[in-house]
Amino acid sequence: MTKIVEILSAAEIRRTVTRMASQIVEKYGNLDNIVLLGIYTRGVLLAELLANQIEVLEQLRVPVGALDITFYRDDLDQVGMRTPEKTKIPFDLTGKTVVLVDDVIYKGRTIRAALNAVIDYGRPETIGLAVLVDRGHRQLPIHPDFTGKKLPTAKEEQVKVYLEDLDGRDAVELLSPIS
Repeated sequence: MTKIVEILSAAEIRRTVTRMASQIVEKYGNLDNIVLLGIYTRGVLLAELLANQIEVLEQLRVPVGALDITFYRDDLDQVGMRTPEKTKIPFDLTGKTVVLVDDVIYKGRTIRAALNAVIDYGRPETIGLAVLVDRGHRQLPIHPDFTGKKLPTAKEEQVKVYLEDLDGRDAVELLSPIS
């Protein structure tokens, strides 16, 4: 059995994305050189949500790309091979400020793989990281620049992010095994 606790509602996700978009604008100021790269799957949707909110705030559309890290992972034997998505980066990354976007950061290995993938597409000036949920337990010295929610978790717990365009609803839930 599993205990499910809602951590963020749809309204809270909307407010969190608005805050994160404001923080990105505040940190980088001039948005002419910024691009958002979402990590498949939910990171891509979150990058679009952030870009939409930045456009509302600044009347400027920030370019958004999608990054598939499947072949950059160091744990394919553990997570299993899946059908790779297609990386879509319709702009040059060289000299840009790239903000990687993902739904949840845990051990840091997904982000390490994403950093390796980004370098294959250009040489950014700077790379930042935005995540909706930081659940701790890092195995690598990788920490987000923009965090929606810090959520200390036990290793046996899971964090599930649901987004309307993919899942039919917006929510973040914590799943805990019941013994």
